[in-house]
Order: sequence, then structure tokens, then C-alpha cells
Amino acid sequence: MSARPFAATYGPWALVAGGSEGLGAAFAHELARRGIHLVLVARRPGPLEHTAEVIRQATRAQVQTVTADLAAPGAIDLIAEAIADRPVGLVVANAAISPTGSFTAISEADISAVADLNCRASALLAHRFLPPMVTRGRGGLILMSSLAGLQGVPGLAMYSASKAFLITLAQALWAENRGAGIDVLACCAGAVTTPGYRQATRRTAPGATAPEQVATAALDALGHGFRVVPGPLNKVSTLALEHLLPKRAAIAVFGRASAAALRDPAG
Repeated sequence: MSARPFAATYGPWALVAGGSEGLGAAFAHELARRGIHLVLVARRPGPLEHTAEVIRQATRAQVQTVTADLAAPGAIDLIAEAIADRPVGLVVANAAISPTGSFTAISEADISAVADLNCRASALLAHRFLPPMVTRGRGGLILMSSLAGLQGVPGLAMYSASKAFLITLAQALWAENRGAGIDVLACCAGAVTTPGYRQATRRTAPGATAPEQVATAALDALGHGFRVVPGPLNKVSTLALEHLLPKRAAIAVFGRASAAALRDPAG
């Protein structure tokens, strides 16, 4: 990141996709704390407006909400039109869906939904909002990936594939835009203790990180490379997955963890 203050580098506005709760809300709160105004995008207007109002009450940030299904055709155009007067200096592509089960057992609709939301929407957000940043000579893009994107995960085939897509997209966009003053980052989180995660499990996975920890790590990492892995245990796991374990073994490790979670609702 440059020597300029954070808000001067990545402001005055940031767009957070999937910004109503959990990790997206954590990004929103941290960005507001750093002096950046917010555009929060999500499907459900109730939680979206609640998060916006909490931030308005706690900070001096302006917050605009846009209710939109990012996976729907034309959603990016709708968002861009709604915030045409907002100079967006940072985009956080956080919205995602994760159907579980054997690839042959999930529906065609599930496959399309993952491709549309996790991959297509993130790419279109980047394609729409990067050019004005290049013109201004500053800005940033965070693509929320996952440790699941480092190898195929049985039982989460489409999700892990979509997260691998985001890692490679971030690498390419980082290389293409770094000379223009734009910082691009893939954030590869492990288990994150969001409300959805807590509802789905009775015990916390080793190395699980709080949403606030992930958001802070990602924002601090902007300008320092094309990837960040929040959490010390997750960093060690990444080292093992990429350099110590054969790929077959890495797939098996994640496959066993996925299978255990699918068999045991507490897992």
C-alpha cells in the first residue's frame, strides 16, 4: 500500500458485495472506521439496512444500500446506475454460495448459482469498477476466496472450484493493474465464525477466525502482494497444502473434513 492514508488511497467510497451480515458486515464496519463511505449490496433489504444504520450511528461514514441479487442478469448494471455519482475506490467481492454434497447429486440450478454468484458476479464487478480506478490512478479490489480454493474438495466441488477461480483471477488482475496504482488481493480464509457458520456447527473448527480478524487482515494486506491467508494456523495449513503434502494427500485431507461435516450436522 502507498504511504498515503488508507482513505486517500482506497476512498472515498467502497462497495461491499454481500455486505449485510457476517464477513461483509465486518468489512463494512472496518472500512467505516478507516474513514471510507460505503455502498452495501445484498439480497435481503432488512439485514442490509440494519447493518447500514448501525454503521451510521457508530461512525461518520455515509452508507448507501442497494438491494440486488448479484447472480441475476443485469445486477451489475443496476448497481452501477444506483451509485453512478459515487467514486468507488475499493470493491470487496464477498457474496458466495456453497451447495454441499456429491457433484452428481447437486442440481443444475446449484451449479449455475455457484458459477453466477461466486465467479461471474465477482468478475463483472471487477470489470465494471476497475477502469475508473485506473483512470484515477489508485484503488483496490478484494476477492474473497478460501483455503478450499487451493485444491479440489470432495463434497464441495463447485465451491472449491469457484474459489480457485478467484485466486487465479486475482493473480492476473494484480499483475495487469499494479502499474496503474491498483492493488488486487485474494483473501483465502479458512473457517470464519459468521452467524451462518455458528448456526451450521456446534463446535468451532481449529484455526477458525472471527470475521473482524479476516476483514482487518485483508485490508492491511492491500498493496503487499496478491494473496493473504488470515490466521496463524491457516498460514501453517497453507504451507503444508502447497509445499509439504502431495496434492493427492491435500485433496484427501480436505475430503475427509468435508465428508465428516456432511455426515455429522454438528461438524
